[in-house]
Amino acid sequence: MSTLEELIARSQAGDRDATQTLVEENSGLIWSVARRFLGRGTEPDDLYQLGALGFLKAVDGFDLEYGTQFSTYAVPKIAGEIRRFLRDDGAVKVSRSLKEQASAIKSTRNRLTTALGREPTIQEISRQTGLSPEEIALAETATAATESIQRETGDEGFSLEDILTDTESEERMVEKIALRQAIDALPEREKLVIQLRYFHSLTQQRVAKVMDVSQVQVSRIEKKALATLREMMAE
Repeated sequence: MSTLEELIARSQAGDRDATQTLVEENSGLIWSVARRFLGRGTEPDDLYQLGALGFLKAVDGFDLEYGTQFSTYAVPKIAGEIRRFLRDDGAVKVSRSLKEQASAIKSTRNRLTTALGREPTIQEISRQTGLSPEEIALAETATAATESIQRETGDEGFSLEDILTDTESEERMVEKIALRQAIDALPEREKLVIQLRYFHSLTQQRVAKVMDVSQVQVSRIEKKALATLREMMAE
């Protein structure tokens, strides 16, 4: 019996020290799952605590005789506990910092509209507030009821939810991490379009306004980015 299995067996028998050791040694696993739910209105530490609760339930329910890797069994338990809380907790909560940013953006938008005699561009608001276009979009989106990344956003019905939050197996976790790295490797404009479209659920029309380009350009950038991601993920 491996050290991990020994700790699980001792924990299941009521050994609190073994339980504590398991949580400490697997904190990286818990965080790797909890991070997937950032930006949904719950503080990171709270997500971790929820994940830890799911982890402990996995320890209690794991069958040492089944032959499955513990991490493969634990990941969906951790994610499930967090999802359950987010679902049962009701409407998405907006952090104070996002509310403050949204308020500052609104004030700046109104002031510039009066001064310029027209709707200001996102770049003009960005220069006045010191916030990036993505931060402005996130603050405004978070304070308005928007759809989640569970929606199939792309023209081809391509949803990042399947890869980003599907935690059925250890292999899927590796895929999710690889996708995050692939997105980070995209050129800035393509990366921004993917983030706004799939992580903040903005329409192409809204993204076009944020980036001060046409919707046709957004569509082209998005298709190119998705093609690049598929190529990178297939390597």
